[in-house]
Amino acid sequence: MRLPQSVLENLHFLLAETQSQLANLRVLLETASPTVSQRILDRQGYSYNLAMRVHDGCIDALRHGKKGDVNIFSLRAAEAIASDLERITDICHDCVKMMGNLSRKDALRGRKSAKLLSDIDQGIELIEKAIETDDTRIALKIGNIERKLDIAYGRLFKEHIKEVRKKKRPEDTITSLFIAHHIEEMGDMLLSISESIMSAKLGQPMHIDRFRSLKTALSDLGLIDGEVETIAETKSGSAIAGITDPEADEDGYVAIFKDGKKEKLKEERESVESWHEIFPGLAPQILSYEKRGKNAALLIEHLPGDTYERILLQEDEAVMHKALKHLCKTLKAVWQETKKKKQIPANHMAQLKKRLRNVLDVHPGFDVQPVNISSKKLPSLYELIETAQQIEDQTTPPFSVYIHGDFNLDNIIFDAENKKIRFIDLHRSCYQDYTQDISVFMVSNYRLQVLDKRTRQRIKASALYLYEFAKEYADKHKDKSFEMRMALGLARSFITSTRFILDKELATAMLLRGIYILERIAQHKDKDIKSFHLPIKDLFS
Repeated sequence: MRLPQSVLENLHFLLAETQSQLANLRVLLETASPTVSQRILDRQGYSYNLAMRVHDGCIDALRHGKKGDVNIFSLRAAEAIASDLERITDICHDCVKMMGNLSRKDALRGRKSAKLLSDIDQGIELIEKAIETDDTRIALKIGNIERKLDIAYGRLFKEHIKEVRKKKRPEDTITSLFIAHHIEEMGDMLLSISESIMSAKLGQPMHIDRFRSLKTALSDLGLIDGEVETIAETKSGSAIAGITDPEADEDGYVAIFKDGKKEKLKEERESVESWHEIFPGLAPQILSYEKRGKNAALLIEHLPGDTYERILLQEDEAVMHKALKHLCKTLKAVWQETKKKKQIPANHMAQLKKRLRNVLDVHPGFDVQPVNISSKKLPSLYELIETAQQIEDQTTPPFSVYIHGDFNLDNIIFDAENKKIRFIDLHRSCYQDYTQDISVFMVSNYRLQVLDKRTRQRIKASALYLYEFAKEYADKHKDKSFEMRMALGLARSFITSTRFILDKELATAMLLRGIYILERIAQHKDKDIKSFHLPIKDLFS
């Protein structure tokens, strides 16, 4: 299939996400684990956002693609595949909800239903190859799985009937149940049609709950005819839009609308309120908050200025250095104001373990196994992480400060005119080890997919600038284990960030840096943590 790169990339991510959800569902059917159940439900919006990106990419290709470069049939197929993958993840969510009706938590353990998921997984694995090669034989293999499942389901249906024979007319009962279920699904389709009509009218993807929340937000602003523009969709399933007043003299947004899972937005609202109490003026004002079922919506003050990512990539050296200078000044003030004796570790290795499955879903080849060379054994990636965790358990930070918690470049706003730094997307803010924020910032510089030499030098300078600032702060406050904790944080960020990178060369460079750091940490086992040193400049070359 001939598809734009952005469409191929988002299809790849959607395939990985679908496989991850199927694996989670298989575990859930056997264990009925509430943690796994919540993990599936928490990612409900991510598949939708990925499918929407595929659709948007196809539309963009139709609008702006050069004549002769656009293959309308490939684009149409890509849209259909994305919708079908999203539907599979929806069924995973439906299964989680249906399990809530079980009288016993372990009622599905040992059932053959979970085995059917293996066939689905095999089919998903074939899709990417079929797209790449246009091989009709692979496409047929995918189609044949449906017939195989039909036969398997027929056998399961008879087995279930035998189980309920003691009841009067059990076939009627079961058939009635299935019909009711299909009718319920018809209602879902009607809702989907309704949302499609609204999306066409508004020119952007629109859930019905989002539409209702947005109407309320516009009413709160007194802008019934306000214009809405989608800015971003997050991995947690939230969507962010800018609202403009078409009658205003000045251009720009008057407010930011964000909707998504109630739990996530509640965390963000509470974190923003905490920032207002702890360090006023750094976080945006919340104009309104509305709950609706399991979703919620925030209306947030629009902050003037640019994200640090845009400044790094598009502004001149003087503006970049001014932004870095004010960022360090702001961090120093926040750390001084919030510094507490309570020691709260970042648990970098626990974070790495938690996200490693998502990394391997995108890059299966990154599952580094142990290797024996002569009499020497090179450890696996997991063994390196285990060793690093043992060392981390003995490396408590001397104090804690209030941190951003997701200190990526696009979550920092610099207003050059008023010389002010502001923070956004604050749902992970808390008291913790400051190496969490510094390591995330440094790797979010490195992972920018820009290849020209001049910009790469700027990226390196930016990452090292913040490191030198943090090191100076650590020295001043006698933080002797700073370099070891930074190494743990950088290893975590280098490896876990590869799940967002499809460029093989860049992703591999990041993995190798993470492994190199873990090896250096392992070599330091049983030595004085205070003497650990990492060649930071070489890592960012």
